[in-house]
Amino acid sequence: MEASAGLVAGSYRRNELVRIRHESDGGSKSLKNMEPHTCQICGDNAGLTETGDLFVACNECAFPVCRPCYEYERKDGTQCCPQCKTRYRRLRGSPRVEGDEDEDDVDDIENEFNYTQGANKGRRQRHGEEFSSSSRHESQPIPLLTHGHTVSGEIRTPDTQSVRTTSGPLGPADRNAISSPYIDPRQPVPVRIVDPSKDLNSYGLGNVDWKERVEGWKLKQEKNMVQMTGKYHEGKGGEIEGTGSNGEELQMADDTRLPMSRIVPIPPSHLTPYRVVIILRLIILGFFLQYRTTHPVKDAYPLWLTSVICEIWFAFSWLLDQFPKWYPINRETYLDRLAIRYDRDGEPSQLTPVDVFVSTVDPLKEPPLVTANTVLSILAVDYPVDKVACYVSDDGAAMLTFESLSETAEFAKKWVPFCKKFSIEPRAPEFYFAQKIDYLKDKIQPSFVKERRAMKREYEEFKVRINALVAKAQKIPEEGWTMQDGTPWPGNNTRDHPGMIQVFLGHSGGLDTDGNELPRLIYVSREKRPGFQHHKKAGAMNALIRVSAVLTNGAYLLNVDCDHYFNNSKAIKEAMCFLMDPAYGKKCCYVQFPQRFDGIDLHDRYANRNIVFFDINLKGLDGIQGPVYVGTGCCFNRQALYGYDPVLTEEDLEPNIIVKSCCGSRKKGKKSKKYNYDQQRRGINRSDSNAPLFNMDDIEEGFEGYDDERSILMSQKRVEKRFGQSPVFIAATFMEQGGIPPTTNPATLLKEAIHVISCGYEDKTEWGKEIGWIYGSVTEDILTGFKMHARGWMSIYCNPPRPAFKGSAPINLSDRLNQVLRWALGSIEILLSRHCPIWYGYTGRLRLLERLAYINTIVYPITALPLIAYCILPAFCLITDKFIIPEISNYASIWFILLFISIAVTGVLELRWSGVSIEDWWRNEQFWVIGGTSAHLFAVFQGLLKVLAGIDTNFTVTSKASDEDGDFAELYLFKWTALLIPPTTVLVVNLIGIVAGVSYAVNSGYQSWGPLFGKLFFALWVIAHLYPFLKGLMGRQNRTPTIVIVWSVLLASIFSLLWVRINPFVSVTPDTNPNVVPGGVF
Repeated sequence: MEASAGLVAGSYRRNELVRIRHESDGGSKSLKNMEPHTCQICGDNAGLTETGDLFVACNECAFPVCRPCYEYERKDGTQCCPQCKTRYRRLRGSPRVEGDEDEDDVDDIENEFNYTQGANKGRRQRHGEEFSSSSRHESQPIPLLTHGHTVSGEIRTPDTQSVRTTSGPLGPADRNAISSPYIDPRQPVPVRIVDPSKDLNSYGLGNVDWKERVEGWKLKQEKNMVQMTGKYHEGKGGEIEGTGSNGEELQMADDTRLPMSRIVPIPPSHLTPYRVVIILRLIILGFFLQYRTTHPVKDAYPLWLTSVICEIWFAFSWLLDQFPKWYPINRETYLDRLAIRYDRDGEPSQLTPVDVFVSTVDPLKEPPLVTANTVLSILAVDYPVDKVACYVSDDGAAMLTFESLSETAEFAKKWVPFCKKFSIEPRAPEFYFAQKIDYLKDKIQPSFVKERRAMKREYEEFKVRINALVAKAQKIPEEGWTMQDGTPWPGNNTRDHPGMIQVFLGHSGGLDTDGNELPRLIYVSREKRPGFQHHKKAGAMNALIRVSAVLTNGAYLLNVDCDHYFNNSKAIKEAMCFLMDPAYGKKCCYVQFPQRFDGIDLHDRYANRNIVFFDINLKGLDGIQGPVYVGTGCCFNRQALYGYDPVLTEEDLEPNIIVKSCCGSRKKGKKSKKYNYDQQRRGINRSDSNAPLFNMDDIEEGFEGYDDERSILMSQKRVEKRFGQSPVFIAATFMEQGGIPPTTNPATLLKEAIHVISCGYEDKTEWGKEIGWIYGSVTEDILTGFKMHARGWMSIYCNPPRPAFKGSAPINLSDRLNQVLRWALGSIEILLSRHCPIWYGYTGRLRLLERLAYINTIVYPITALPLIAYCILPAFCLITDKFIIPEISNYASIWFILLFISIAVTGVLELRWSGVSIEDWWRNEQFWVIGGTSAHLFAVFQGLLKVLAGIDTNFTVTSKASDEDGDFAELYLFKWTALLIPPTTVLVVNLIGIVAGVSYAVNSGYQSWGPLFGKLFFALWVIAHLYPFLKGLMGRQNRTPTIVIVWSVLLASIFSLLWVRINPFVSVTPDTNPNVVPGGVF
C-alpha cells in the first residue's frame, strides 16, 4: 500500500479495518486491493461496489457496514452512521429517500451516470449541516442507537440546541409514557473529529459504547424487520426494494438479528377464566371465613376454634401458592438461529465455554455406574469440545470414585465418537441400551448395527470392570487403600485429607479413537481438616467455582447431580439461546430446566415426578422474575454467582403484573433517572469481555454513588476480602466472557487450583455469604436463587420438547419421606435466618409476586401443624358426636357449596392451561397430606431444635441404588422410620372414629344418620389422601390388593356392631327396653 494512502489501522483477530483521513486528502482513497471487511451489524462481508472497490457506507469514518444494512438504515432507521453519527449520503445504485434533496451533489437519480457534471463539482462537508427527517412516520421520535449513552468525540451543544430533547417534533411528549431519546430533525447532527494521535478505541470501533449501540441497533432492526415482513406478505407479491428479486439477500442478513427464543403466552381463552375464578374464589373464601368466625359452636367450642384457626391458615397458604401463578408463560428456543449467529459451519465456533459440575459424596449410596453414565453423557454433549469441561466433585474422597472415573475416561474415547457419528439419544449408555424402542429408526448408515453391537459389548465389559471395583471396595483394608503405584490413597481419612485434582483427559482435552479431541474431565476433591466448617454440598460447589475459574474459566456453569444425565445432547445450546441473547444475557442469572425421572412406577404413588411443581408453579414464576433454583439441571451465569448486579433496563424496573394493573406504571422521577444512569454506567463497565470489571487505577479514587461494600469499584483489599487471596482467581473473575491466557503454564494453574480448594481459603471472605452457593441451610439451592433475585437478576425456565435431563428418584416410602424431610428442614432453617424472604431484601429489586413465592417455599412446612390437627378433627367429631359446623341456613349453605365448586373449577382450569393430567394432580394432593403429617411435622421441630438449642441433624444422602431385584422391587420394600408414626396414628384414629360413629348412629336411631354423613365425608377425605401411605405401610402383602384389606376391616367392624345391636339370640321385650319395638331392628 502506498505511503500517501493515509493511516490504515485494524485488527486481524477481530477482523476490523478503519482508515483515518488526513486534511490533505482530497477525497476518498480506494481500498480496492484490501481484503473484504466484515459488517459490524449482521456479520456478513461488506462486499464490493460495481467498480470492484470495497463498499464504504460512511466517507467520514469508514465504519464497516454492508449494503443491505446501509439501505435499511437509510430507509427505516436514523439515516446516520452508527459510529460517527454522520448522515449517510446516497451512493450510486441506491434508491432516493427523503432528505436527499438537500444535497448539492450530482449523485442523484437524474445525473447518476453524468460523470462530466459530477467531475466539475466537489463534495461539500457535512459538518454542522441540517437535514430533515426521513422517517416514514415523522410524528414519532427516532430512537438513538446509543440509547442515551454519551459518545466520546461528540460536539456538545448548549442546552438550548441540544440534540437530545424530551419532546417530539409536534410538541411535548406524554409524561406518563416511557420516554426514549431521539434525534430532533430540526437540530444539527453531532459530528466527531478524528485525531490520528489518539487511540482508535476512543472513537467507538471495538469499545464498549460502540458494542452497546450495535446491540441496540440490532434489537431495533429486529422489531422493524418483523413489520416489514408483514407488510410484504400483505402486498401479495412484489419485490422488496434494494434486496434483489425475492428479498433473499435481506432475509439472509436478517437471520442473524432474529431473537433466539420467544415467549409463548397462554391462550387468553385458557388464562382469563382461570384468573376470574381465582378472584371469585377469593371473594367466596372471604364470605366463608366471615361466616365461620361469627357462628361458633357453643357445645363444641374447642373443636370449632381449632377448625377456624386451621382454615384461616389454609386460606393464607393458598394465597401464597396461588397468586405467583397469575401470569404463566411458555418459552420456545430457536437452535438454528443460535447456530447462524455463533456456530456457523466452516467457521470457528463463537459459542461461550461452559463448565459442567457433577457432585457426589458416597459411592455406596450413589453407585459409580450411575455417576459414570452422567459423566459420559456430558462428554458426548452436542457442543464444541474445546468449550466444555466436566468437573466431578468427590466430597467423600473415595478411591472408588477416583478409579471408576479413570475407567470412565477410557471408555469415553470409544463412546463419544459413536454417539456423535450416529446422533443417538440419550447419550448415557445405560439408558440408551435399555430403551424399548426401534433403535434402527432414522438410521441409514449400513455400519450402524455392527458398531452398535460392538459398542454394547464394550459397555458390558465396562460395567463388569466397574462392578469389580465396587465389590473390591466393600471391605476396607486395615492399612487403607493403596494406589496402583504403591502410594497410599490421600483420602483414606475422609475427614482429614489434602485437596486432590486429577485431569484425566489432559489439559487441552484427550483424543478419542478417531483422533478427535474430547472435552476436559477433571476430578476434584477439596481439602478437609478437623476444626473447619465445610458446609456440605454448598461448600463443595463453591470449591468447584474457584477451581474451574483457575483451570478453564467458562463463562457459564451447569450443575447436575450425579444421577441426572443429559437426556438431550443439545441441552447446553438450549440454555445458550437465553444466556447469549443480547436481550436476556446481561440480566439472566440462570436457566432452570425441569427434572424428569426414570424408574418410577406407572402410577407415581408418592408423586416423585413433581409434575405440578415443575409444570404449573415454575411456569407461573417464569412470567414474573423467573423460577426458583431447584439444585440441579441449572445453567448459571458465572457473574451472578460472583455477586455482581445485573444490567437492567427501564422495562425490567416496571412493577409486577398485579401492581401495574392496579396502580399503573411507575412515574419517572429524579431518583429513577439517577438509578437508571447508575445502571447504565454499571452496564458499560461490565459489557466489554476483554476489559477487567475493576479498574485498579481508579479504585482508590472511588466513584460517586458507589459507597456500598459490594460495589463494582472497590479497593484491592476489598477484592481480596471478597474473593480470597488468589491473584489468578481474582484475575479470572474480571473476565466476563471467561477464558484463560493461552500462554499460561498448566503446572502453575494446578498449583493455584490446589490453593483455592484448601479448607481455609474462605476464611474472612464473602464466600457463602454474598458469593457462590449461600450457606446457612441444607437446601442451599433456594437460598442461592433468592439472593440472586433479590439483586435484580431474572431467571428463565426452559422446558424443551425433549427433556434436557433425567435422573432417579427414591420410590420407597421411607426414602421418599427422608428426602422431603431434608427439603422441609432447609426451608425452616431459612425461615429462622436473616435471609428469610419475609424481612430480607426490601432494599433490592425483588418483585412482589416473586417474594410471595419464596415466602411460600419456606413457610409450607408450618402447614403441618394445622393440617394434622384438621385431619384428626373428623375422628374426634365422630367419637364425641359433635361437629365443627352449627346447623346452617340455606343462605349459609350456598357459600359452602360455592367454595367447593370454586376449588374444583380452579383445579380444572389450572390443569387445562398447564397440560397436567388429573392423575398427577391427585397424586400431588395425596402426597401433600402424607408429607404434611409426617416429614414436614418433624422438620418443624428439628428446625427449632437446631436454631434455638443448637442440636444439629445429620445430612442424609438420598440413596440412588439401582433396582436389581425386579421391576419396582424397592417400591414394596418396608423400611421402618419414625416418620411413619404420625400418619399411621391419623389413619388409625380416623378408622376408629368411623367405627364409633357408625355404631353410635346404629344405637341412636335413624335421626342420627343425617349428621353422620357430614362427619363421615371428612373422615373418608383424610383416608383417601393417606391411601398411598397405607399401601406403602402394608407392603406387597403377597400381592393382595390393599383396598380389599381396608374394606374388609371396615365392613367386618360394621357388621359386627350390627350383629351386637340386633342380638338375635336374646329376646328383647318392651318391658326390658322401651326404646326397642318388638320384631324390628331399631
